[in-house]
Amino acid sequence: MLKEISGGVCAPKGFKASGIHCGIRKNKVKKDLALIVSDVRCAAACVYTTNLVKGAPILVTRKNVADGYAQAVIVNSGNANTCNADGVEIAEKMCALVEEHTGIAAQDVVVASTGVIGQPLSIAPIADGMAQLVGELGDHSSAAAEAIMTTDTVKKEIAFSFTAGGRECRMGAICKGVGMICPNMATMLMFITTDAAVSPEMLQRAISEDVKDSLNMLSVDRDTSTNDTLCILANGLAGNACITQDGEDFRQFCAALHAVTTAMCRKLAADGEGATKLIECRVHGAKTKGDARLAAKSVINSNLVKAAMFGADANWGRVLCALGYAGADLDVDKIGVRFVSRAGEVLVCSGGRGVPFSEELAKEVLSEHEVVIDVALGDGAQEATAWGCDLTYDYVKINGDYRT
Repeated sequence: MLKEISGGVCAPKGFKASGIHCGIRKNKVKKDLALIVSDVRCAAACVYTTNLVKGAPILVTRKNVADGYAQAVIVNSGNANTCNADGVEIAEKMCALVEEHTGIAAQDVVVASTGVIGQPLSIAPIADGMAQLVGELGDHSSAAAEAIMTTDTVKKEIAFSFTAGGRECRMGAICKGVGMICPNMATMLMFITTDAAVSPEMLQRAISEDVKDSLNMLSVDRDTSTNDTLCILANGLAGNACITQDGEDFRQFCAALHAVTTAMCRKLAADGEGATKLIECRVHGAKTKGDARLAAKSVINSNLVKAAMFGADANWGRVLCALGYAGADLDVDKIGVRFVSRAGEVLVCSGGRGVPFSEELAKEVLSEHEVVIDVALGDGAQEATAWGCDLTYDYVKINGDYRT
């Protein structure tokens, strides 16, 4: 049975975490360095940004997890370590520092960075903070989640328990990211831990498939970051028989993974830079899964739709416009659109044409913090969901002087 629990990345057996302020950020009240470690070596799998401009940590992490194993994750915020001449050297030194202070081999360390692109990153504050970082390792998922935040306004962590091979297993995660989010693969930084025993091959298969209907369906601003990394570590301490092939145990594992990633999608979208609303677009009745994904993502990506949601304006024509250029195979004359929230629901379009509706009710529906745009294509049985947020004045304010 899938059940939400507390503990974040420390919920699974054998995982500890910490987060401190080491001095990368000028603001001393903001944590900027996080560490996650497992008691034993883990099966590991990652997916990364498809941006051709990639942060140096991705290059180092790819090399370190090439054998399918890792045991620790070190992450800094405040500096992306991207487009720096010594970026790879700095990322490798971060891994070496983990080995020096924990005994975990540098080659078994996942390294990640987030923050401003193109700014030199000094290893000095990280080296100076390592003793404290390692000394504070414990049940501190929340501290680690805080340490990886940039413009996030809230910490993001979650955990679930599930059953595999007759054993209770646990899976937890932390993540950050509220801007530069519109990936073709993963998104932002997300680190998932589990005590389930899973082979590296099945772990990679699970996350590579999952992101197609979770993280790839998330967008804040149509910008793909240079440092996007999703990493999952599985240490096997739950004691289940190792999952090495398809079957009920693998299905249960994938269900737990999807619960984690979709919950995080909602947290990320709701905290989008300057956002006041979580927008969810549910598309059903598509001919193919690909058509459903294209349609849902197109609506979520539309700046005109996002602006209408900010103004609580039931401008359904903008939804149809976004569907029309999505590239999906659909029949415009079959489309129906509803706006749904805790305040109720209102049908605004049927058969590709407007229908009479109460503007007052629509305003109430769209004024809620969470709004669903329900799109019926009437062409098949496939469906998909995408997550995003409204576009507000504050988005421009935040990004207008982000570097300075």
